[in-house]
Amino acid sequence: MTDIVDELQWRGLIAQSTDEDALRKAFADGPLTFYCGFDPTAPSLHLGNLVQILTMRRIQLAGNRPLGLVGGATGLIGDPKPNSERTLNEPETVAAWVERLRGQIERFLDFEGPYAATMVNNLDWTSGLSAIDFLRDVGKYFRVNKMIAKEAVARRLNSDAGISYTEFSYQILQGMDYLELYRRYGCVLQTGGSDQWGNLTGGTDLIHRAEPDARVHALATPLITKADGTKFGKTESGTVWLDAERTTPYAFYQFWLNADDRDVSKYLRIFSFKSREEIEELERLTEERPQARAAQRALAEELTTLVHGSEDCAAAVYASKALFGQGELAELTEPTLRAALSELPHAKVAELAPVVDLLVEVGLVASKSAGRRTVKEGGAYVNNVKVTAEDAVPAAEELLHGRWLVLRRGKKNLAAIEIG
Repeated sequence: MTDIVDELQWRGLIAQSTDEDALRKAFADGPLTFYCGFDPTAPSLHLGNLVQILTMRRIQLAGNRPLGLVGGATGLIGDPKPNSERTLNEPETVAAWVERLRGQIERFLDFEGPYAATMVNNLDWTSGLSAIDFLRDVGKYFRVNKMIAKEAVARRLNSDAGISYTEFSYQILQGMDYLELYRRYGCVLQTGGSDQWGNLTGGTDLIHRAEPDARVHALATPLITKADGTKFGKTESGTVWLDAERTTPYAFYQFWLNADDRDVSKYLRIFSFKSREEIEELERLTEERPQARAAQRALAEELTTLVHGSEDCAAAVYASKALFGQGELAELTEPTLRAALSELPHAKVAELAPVVDLLVEVGLVASKSAGRRTVKEGGAYVNNVKVTAEDAVPAAEELLHGRWLVLRRGKKNLAAIEIG
């Protein structure tokens, strides 16, 4: 297998590391035990978290043992926000979210064999810890001047909101996690996003002070940006979650399918488990025939299958094709159709009306005259059937699942009408 450090570099997954040569040697001398932490500040992980999960998977596949930490303790506090204090969630809520996140992470790691993964919860070693013991055994190793110099803390100190001692102490708790995992499991590497670099190095510094003979490492992945300037993992409808109830498999598939040509090469390297040769071939196809969107389709199918399974991926692919006349809309299940139509411009009307009126209502044309012209020119479709009469009114039996019509103007302009 290719050296894992070289592999991560080629994929653009190393933004910072404490000592790359030492880390490379530690991998070579391995297997090593490493961890990445996830705080339950929501009931689902999102695409930003997926970068970390898949990086863990890559390192495990290279012959190393992962520890997946879900922060039942740190989730009660939360990493400092840039501009304001976090709303503290109830312990019962956080505990429920711990279990949900744990289940999401477990799907991506292997829990059998010589490199078996282990799930851990930092509440296990903090719940019985007294404040005095925490300050004596851990707090004494932290220097306040270094703590306030960290970017997240410094930004808050200079704001009107300031920062509470609760959020200020977060970095001590995360550092303690690394020390505890080093002592319990021999963990010598922590991974995370580059926005966590201060916390990552806080952990290595703590171990160096508390265990002077230890040799531990930190590795940060870069924050992903989009070429158009919008935030990665965000769509017009909001965050792209890993939970199918919060982001449907269809919407998840569409996110990757709609990736900008300028971004898709980067996404392939970061998220795909295809070989270098396969990725370079897809990059070539994107450059030579961008209209085919071969890279986007390959990435969408791989990631949707990985996150949601092959059946949901197949349904998303079929729905995507059916909307544009390459499949039967009537064959889509009600949940799949609802998910697909939720991504389109849509309008709700009380009763069926002439197609021309519906085209105006949903914004596919600017006026009734423009609608009639579209019909006359053969560019209006209802459920992929061309409309031939300017006064055509859809029949009740044409409603998909008794509720919806799919309108199309030309080849690509889609919208949905809901009756009710």
